[in-house]
Amino acid sequence: MKFLFNNLSSLCKKPIHVSVLILVLLSFNLSGYAQEKEQDSTKTETLDEVLVKAVRVDATSPITHTNVSKKELAKRNLGQDIPVLLNYLPSVVTTTDAGAGIGYTGIRVRGINAQSTNVTINGIPYNDAESLGTFWVNLGDFASSVESLQLQRGVGTSTNGSGAFGASINVLTDAVSKTSNGEISNSFGSFATRKHTVKFSTGLIGADAERSRGIEIAGRLSNIASDGYIDRAETDLKSYFLQGSYVDDNTLIKAITFGGKEVTYQAWNGIDRETLEDNRTFNPSGAYTDANGMMRFYDNEVDNYNQDHYQLHWNQRYNNRWSTNLGLNYTYGRGYFEQYKEDESFSDYNLTPLEIGSETINETDLIRRRWLDNDYYVINASGNFKNSNINLIFGTSYSLYDGDHFGEIVWAEFASNSEIRDRYYEGNGKKTDWSVFTKATYRINDKVSLYGDLQLRLVDYKTTGLTSDRIPFNVDENYSFFNPKAGITYKLNTKNSLYFSYARANREPNRDDFENNQTVRPEQLNDFELGWRHDSQKFRLHVNGYYMLYNEQLVLTGQIDNVGNPVRTNSGESYRLGLEVDAAIALGNKFSVQPNVTLSTNQNKQTFESVNGQLVDLGNTDISFAPELIAANAFVFQPREGFQIALLSKYVGEQFMGNTENPESKLDSYFVNDFNITYEWKTKSIFKSIVFSGLVNNIFNEKYVSNGYFGSFDFEDSESPTGISTGYFTGFYPQATTNFLIGLTLKF
Repeated sequence: MKFLFNNLSSLCKKPIHVSVLILVLLSFNLSGYAQEKEQDSTKTETLDEVLVKAVRVDATSPITHTNVSKKELAKRNLGQDIPVLLNYLPSVVTTTDAGAGIGYTGIRVRGINAQSTNVTINGIPYNDAESLGTFWVNLGDFASSVESLQLQRGVGTSTNGSGAFGASINVLTDAVSKTSNGEISNSFGSFATRKHTVKFSTGLIGADAERSRGIEIAGRLSNIASDGYIDRAETDLKSYFLQGSYVDDNTLIKAITFGGKEVTYQAWNGIDRETLEDNRTFNPSGAYTDANGMMRFYDNEVDNYNQDHYQLHWNQRYNNRWSTNLGLNYTYGRGYFEQYKEDESFSDYNLTPLEIGSETINETDLIRRRWLDNDYYVINASGNFKNSNINLIFGTSYSLYDGDHFGEIVWAEFASNSEIRDRYYEGNGKKTDWSVFTKATYRINDKVSLYGDLQLRLVDYKTTGLTSDRIPFNVDENYSFFNPKAGITYKLNTKNSLYFSYARANREPNRDDFENNQTVRPEQLNDFELGWRHDSQKFRLHVNGYYMLYNEQLVLTGQIDNVGNPVRTNSGESYRLGLEVDAAIALGNKFSVQPNVTLSTNQNKQTFESVNGQLVDLGNTDISFAPELIAANAFVFQPREGFQIALLSKYVGEQFMGNTENPESKLDSYFVNDFNITYEWKTKSIFKSIVFSGLVNNIFNEKYVSNGYFGSFDFEDSESPTGISTGYFTGFYPQATTNFLIGLTLKF
């Protein structure tokens, strides 16, 4: 780890880095995350927890992870999306198109984007099968229906769905409640943000004092709306969650449906550097020129999408050793994004030129919709055998995705030969994903346990039809991936343990990768993790070193396509080497503090770039969107039970938006602080309690940018020796300055 010490020395030469490192090294803990210790692997497991047993790990596993409880999510759950609520976890960087944490949000872990993060909900894969991305915007206020989640860094378990190359987020939805309850929650804040939530549970109907057997029905309705920090970046999210459960001592059957409808004004185009300085909230989306030459903005330049999920889970415990889990899922997604386009060529829309007198018209202003209409089916099955020495899990997962892509012209100045509901392009994508796995933890003695995990994954992906640019798009690829994992945990004593793990992961390209380059190759990763955990009642320290060695890693080029999706390319050999420190300390009964820090180097081993018509070997370069330093901290004051005040701090070091270390592509470092307060008043009539919440984001009014894009283009230049010169373009997504949210929750 010589690099880490050299890197630390160089960082300390920079004043802003010094303040951050002092903050981290002098304070060790993040509020409630520290106060709730991870679940002890020896405690009795509830049937709800079995839902995610195949994709989660326990506290002693040699997999680097963090658990987040419902209680912790609730403290800042005032309308912002789940990625933003996870912002203060180790190695995490988050961003949002609209700037205020509501709408289209993204998360990167260890510098790796969301397309490489495996997300499951109750063990069911949630990543979009074709894009591999995760669109939390389709599940507004989903945090209000989460019982717990686990963030695994690195390859993790990745049992179901696409393999993880940066992290796994495993979500467990609301557990069965034994008692009836209800909740009404409202919050308001900057940018006309408001959240309204109603929840209920009948409790176990038919349960008695001797046995917890009965039926529960529970649900939630939510509406979140915000104007956004960026101009016209309005968001309207409507969502629901409904579950019916049957439970007894050994059986849990859950029927769950959840989903949402989102209408979001597009803000994915970003702004250039000059606009960032002069008018950082400007949104170019929807701009057009009217008949008088004035700039106008189309009022319906929106993304409009519905997504509904239906899940059925059956967990059966036969005795103290054997249990099984069966999960079924159907997801129906449909929607479009709408755009006003000027001077579009008839040929791009399969339209015939118009002859009016002697004039030929072959261009028109128009409004188009690009549609997605897809069905997604999943079946998961697993079994679990355990005794005092071994915990064995084995199972299979199969999914089928069938998605239609098509475009419509809903208005045109010159309609030519078009008919209502004509489709100017149509395409289809079908993907099957089948995996079988076996994983086991074997306890050799009181100090040593071994972990092993074998997975075979078979992927079949076919496309037909045209792309949105009316280019034939025919992919027919089959992949066979073998992903072994192994690890060892050594328990030094009751408070200290060491672990080491190795994991192999393979991952297929996504639809956009094929559209940009049909010879794109799958990526491979060898992930090595070495860690030390110290856990005691007052002090926690987790130190983890990682070395992630890639072949053909699909890295972000920094560019985006015409709908804001990031463009990726194979990078040959590359690596990520880092050190993560996550600590917690209780300073008496009222104060606690939790910092975490990640130091890393992220390198492409060889990078080529075309400059002025010549191919240049740049050698080793930094991987895009991979800051060398990420740090977070929270000072927490809890004067009494139910009353908490927290100062949350986040530092993200400078990073490049491309892979060539071009100075034009650099994002500056930023240091942002939030203030959070919660108070629960337990009443003696009508309500069980009333909870007051407040959140002030970016209290020091930092003007920062957390995301952007970068690209190059060649142009003819007579003064250049080659006759060609290279130009560059950049785009930035500025984040909100000081803003606030306040909330009131009535529990009964």
